This record gives sequence, C-alpha cells and structure tokens, in this order.
Amino acid sequence: MFASIYTSAVTPAQFFLMAGTALVTGFVYAWLMSFRIRSTKRFFIVAALIPFVVAAVITFVNGNFGAGVAIGGAFGLIRFRSAQGSADEIAAILVAMGAGIAFGMGYLAYGVIILLGLSLLFMLLGSLRIFEHGSMAADQLLRITIPESLQYNGAFDDIFGRYLKKVENAGVKTTGMGSMFRLSYKVQMKDPSEEKAFIDELRTKNGNLEISLLPYTETQGQM
Repeated sequence: MFASIYTSAVTPAQFFLMAGTALVTGFVYAWLMSFRIRSTKRFFIVAALIPFVVAAVITFVNGNFGAGVAIGGAFGLIRFRSAQGSADEIAAILVAMGAGIAFGMGYLAYGVIILLGLSLLFMLLGSLRIFEHGSMAADQLLRITIPESLQYNGAFDDIFGRYLKKVENAGVKTTGMGSMFRLSYKVQMKDPSEEKAFIDELRTKNGNLEISLLPYTETQGQM
C-alpha cells in the first residue's frame, strides 16, 4: 500500500492511476481548504491541479538530472509572474507541491495522507484559539488628517489618554498638495466598544477631516 507503484519504466496504466489519484485527491483538498482560506475560485482550481502537475513533472524527469535542472529553472520563472499571496495561500500551495512530489515518485498513499491529513490539520488548528494573543489582536492603525495650521504635537494627548491604553507614533506625511498633514499612530483601545466616541472626539479637533482606524500591519505602518 505504501510502496511506489512505479517500476523501472513507467507504464501508461501506472501513470493514469497516479493521475486519477492526484486529481481526485487534489480537488478534495482544495474543497476542504476553501472552508478556511478566503481566496478566489481560480486559486482553488489551481491548488487542486498543482499535485498532478508537479507529479507529472517528477514522473517525466524520472532521474534525468539535466531535465530536472531545466524544469526547476522554468518553475523558478513562475515566481516573477505571480502576485504575492497571503500566508494561508502560500502554505496551501506548498502542501499541494509536497504531495505532488510524493505522487510523482509513485507513493500514492503518502500523497493522499499529505493532502487530506494536512488539510484537516489546518482546519483543526484554525478553529482552535491558539496563537491569538490579546496584545497582538488589539493593535490598530489610526490615521488622522489635520489642516497645516494645527500644531499637532500633543494636540490629541488628552483624547488618547481617555481612550487608548497604548499609542505609538508611526509617522507624519503631507497630503492634499501640502495643505494638510496625515498623522499615523499604532494604538490599542482600552474599550473597543468606545471606538465611535473616540473618533467623534477626534473629529472635533481635526476640523472633521478624514480619520481611519484599521487593523495594524507592518506594511500599513510604513505609511
């Protein structure tokens, strides 16, 4: 059951058995992952096909070092034609490729275990409240647009003191052709339910200009 189905020369029957197993398991894998990953239909179709595509490449290379190097270079070029995905999407692709290698070497049972086992493990870990630290989840990016006439140093300290348990200056930039400033802060609310009241008080000081309060990421923090 766990031995390779391939002999010294791959027969058509062996190849089609591998192809059927990889395609069916790949689509089941993509369907399961669609419950935990927010992405497009096209992504899941690609994730379903990757195990077979990788398996077919491994099968055709079949120990040919020169062909393996050439195909590796071709796969490397794909990186420069692909948009960066989320961590979940990258993990899903890596799992599909790992299973494809197992299928391509004829180890069908191991390929099925990798795809279905890791998809179920991914769903289980995603449903558990682990790695969810309160201090990390509460970080938000506050952006306040102010007129250039307002002296922004310390202008909002009293409001920050009432509503925020942490505030860090994340930068200042000009906007509106230099007629306004945009202040950025990494903040944590004392009470998330007071978010509207917090924004309303900020509006009284910034002349009702734009204010945004978003989940904080390092990319956003770079302005």
